[in-house]
Amino acid sequence: MIGGGYVGLVSGACFAEFGTEVTVVEADSHKLAALREGRMPIYEPGLENLVAENVKAGRLTFTGDLAEGIQGAEAIFIAVGTPTRRGDGHADLTYVYAAAEQVARAMTGYAVIVTKSTVPVGTGRRIAEIARSVRPDLEFDVASNPEFLREGNAIGDFMRPDRVVIGAEADRARDVLRRLYRPLYLIEAPIVFTGIETAELTKYAANAFLAMKVTFINEMADLCEKVGADVHDVARGIGLDGRIGRKFLHPGPGYGGSCFPKDTLALVRTAQDYGAPSRLVEATVAVNDARKSSMAMRVIAACGGSVRGKTIGVLGLTFKPETDDMRDAPALSILSRLAGDGAIIRAYDPEGMEQAKPLLPSNIVYCRDALDAAAGADALVLITEWNEFRALAPERMLKDMKGKVMIDLRNVYDPAAMRAAGFEYHGIGRPG
Repeated sequence: MIGGGYVGLVSGACFAEFGTEVTVVEADSHKLAALREGRMPIYEPGLENLVAENVKAGRLTFTGDLAEGIQGAEAIFIAVGTPTRRGDGHADLTYVYAAAEQVARAMTGYAVIVTKSTVPVGTGRRIAEIARSVRPDLEFDVASNPEFLREGNAIGDFMRPDRVVIGAEADRARDVLRRLYRPLYLIEAPIVFTGIETAELTKYAANAFLAMKVTFINEMADLCEKVGADVHDVARGIGLDGRIGRKFLHPGPGYGGSCFPKDTLALVRTAQDYGAPSRLVEATVAVNDARKSSMAMRVIAACGGSVRGKTIGVLGLTFKPETDDMRDAPALSILSRLAGDGAIIRAYDPEGMEQAKPLLPSNIVYCRDALDAAAGADALVLITEWNEFRALAPERMLKDMKGKVMIDLRNVYDPAAMRAAGFEYHGIGRPG
């Protein structure tokens, strides 16, 4: 597994749990040292124990030497970063192509080179060209095996997937990957074999569709506020339709994270390059960007039109619960705007504060818990719906606050209970 980041580490540990011998190659010396010491570079529930158990069993090892790591491997997964490229929105494939070249130079026998990273259509073909150019004598195949892991539930998603998509054209490559995923056949998980380009596009299409669902229900939430409807009832009413489904119909401050923002933008650029523009995905990107920016204005409006000199308590910073990931988190846009408008911000997140500090204004105060963040606040804003926030009693939150304003951007709390406790409560897409 080339790359010990989120995808590589989770996938490697789960393959090891299947009984496969896995070596994770990590070039970053600090990250490698942490992994060897049993310290996880990311927060993911259950991952630390899973890694420790498989290291102890001898099925999972870590190295910084690529040639050593791929020695004798039948499948070599490229699981390096594909961030958005500055300037044009395309996926930056620098690390993918560099890994492909290094792998080809170091291989000593047949193996399948598999892209696990999210890569645009055509990447697999380009990897094959790179490998042939540096090693004309090499016997290999290229395959695409995109991941569909939700942060916070990645291990469960890997072990009990909705489906596994494998883009491979050679019988030998399909056989290697079929054997690798054999444990999933026993639980009858669908294994979908496709061409390489189809697998590459399937990943982007899946994420774009889910991002559109999130964006759609957010727009419906805005309409609900105007007409006096309840977005949760609307979401349930449409979600019970089997053709639509109930998942990803939860209103909020917009999507963020490591996948949806970069993957929707990359799909937009790919579609434009091939002369088949996706207007729906283009609109999704634009609406979501505008929504994250507009959330700060909701807070400002709830505070009477100005937050200058006011103390704002903030609950949750990460883009979703059960992760420490701050990439494209709505909190970044919201808190930067509030701080720029003169607000004093006291924030708390169970896992993401260290990751947030270099990304947010330096004058933000980071608190020891939710009640500490609420203490002395003129207004309290919930941005990320961590479970521990759901259990907070309204009266206890209000007790040490200076003001009474609550802006609940995830609709975690019951409006009637909050108002009964004395809060001036503002939710998303609910009648006033």
